[in-house]
Amino acid sequence: MTGGAEQRQRSRTLRISLAILAGLMFAGFFALGTWQVYRLQWKLALIERVDQRVHAPAIDAPTVAQWPLVSAETDEYRHVRITGTYLPGADTLTLASLDRGIGYWVLTPLCTADGGIVMVNRGFVPAGAGGWRAQPAPPKVQADACGTLAESSPAPSTVSGLLRLSEMASSLRKNEPARNYWYTRDTRAIAEARGLPAVAPYFIDADAASAAAANLPVPGETAVPVGGLTVVSFVNNHLVYALTWYGLALMVVAAAVWVVRDARRSKQEGVNGES
Repeated sequence: MTGGAEQRQRSRTLRISLAILAGLMFAGFFALGTWQVYRLQWKLALIERVDQRVHAPAIDAPTVAQWPLVSAETDEYRHVRITGTYLPGADTLTLASLDRGIGYWVLTPLCTADGGIVMVNRGFVPAGAGGWRAQPAPPKVQADACGTLAESSPAPSTVSGLLRLSEMASSLRKNEPARNYWYTRDTRAIAEARGLPAVAPYFIDADAASAAAANLPVPGETAVPVGGLTVVSFVNNHLVYALTWYGLALMVVAAAVWVVRDARRSKQEGVNGES
């Protein structure tokens, strides 16, 4: 094989390799863009579904028998109502940061007629000048606290609000039950720390009227919990991501076209030079 033929063979191999690489890059970028389009459709459907739930008339919250069926797909942010009796002295304050400042969500157990316990987020109280701090842990309640409470025949409370699934602690911010320091509204962990029996796998963000009607003081706090502050917001950048991936795919096509044209021009110039 002559030197010229060998050079042409290497050039042909390089062009084939570049073409394969460009094809793979185009397919990958195009697939990622299409995936983001599907994600966009899913997110828009989720936003519409949640918006319908939030503004729908309140329905009865899932009962103890229905707890195993509760899921984010079917129940998250559903407008619900529930009737029961607040268990006094068992509040849990979880850290909260809102537009109105830093403070705490006040979670209080609600004993229901079917023998269950549902945690109710009665609202937000500000942290004050001292900022967040570990709160004194209330004493553990008796296992039959709800039964004992029922014997005194307290007036029941009807709570309406949004159903929220129990939150899980992240690897970066873990709850510290020993210090009574709570980052997330983890109903199971809170129940264990308070000595409560099994509680619902969800909690209810009480609306403003329900929070005000509770008229239940928060130990160590002078402010009254303000309800109805649930932030219903979803990040939706999928259209931007899709356009970015599709743009990269078009750039690959443009680069491939430029390379092909440049190779043809160089080849033509070589032919003209020989002649």
